[in-house]
Formats: sequence, structure tokens, C-alpha cells
Amino acid sequence: MTPRQSIEQECARRGVEAVVSGCLSLLEGRPADDDLILALGGPPADWVHTGAPSGPDYWLRVWAARGLLYAWDDSARAGVLTALHDEAWRVREMALKVVARHHLHEATAHIDDLRDDPSARVRAGASRTLRVLGA
Repeated sequence: MTPRQSIEQECARRGVEAVVSGCLSLLEGRPADDDLILALGGPPADWVHTGAPSGPDYWLRVWAARGLLYAWDDSARAGVLTALHDEAWRVREMALKVVARHHLHEATAHIDDLRDDPSARVRAGASRTLRVLGA
């Protein structure tokens, strides 16, 4: 199952609002339930059931941001803007994808700063996102 399919299935099961809320919790470093983590992370998140080591914390934030690509509510705007400044470059990169997908024009000033990001992938994502936004 693709991440999109998994997230859409979770939205059908619990509702878009609940999935978005769970994604925002994870983006803020707060806990979410194991089933949501598994739906967002797919097989790499199987540690929620096996008890294996989870890996770096930032993956939860990456998966949460990815979830917002497919489960969206305007209540997520502020959380996505905050994620553009996350300490982990993978989170910043995924947040840029969310900004582009949902045309969050209010992020333009934040994205300008990311054109000088230490990560080449974030810099490239910032340029792509600015083109999508027409900025």
C-alpha cells in the first residue's frame, strides 16, 4: 500500500479531522496513537507493534508532514509553517511539499529563507515551492 492509500484509508476509518489532528500532534513532538503512526509510516513504523527501536525522532515528524499531503484541513496551516523551521532537514523538505500541494502562499517569506538552507535538498525544494506558488 502506498503512503497515500494508507493515509486515505485511515481518513476513511477515523475521519480527516482526526488524522490531521494526529499529524499536528506529531509535528509538535506530542504523542499520537500507534495505529496512526503505523498508517503514516507504513512498514518502517512496525516498531510500534514489535517493540523494536524506533529510530530517530524526526521520522515521526516527517511522516506527520507527509500525512498532511493527503489529509488536509486549514487548521494545519500554522503547524506546517512551524515545520519549515524544524531542526531536521527531512522535516523541512516534507513541509515544503505540503506548502506546494496546498498552495500556502503565506509561507513565501519562510521559504525565501530556505533558499539558503544548509541542506541541498531543502534549497532545491524551496526553489520548486516558490515556482509552484508563483513567487
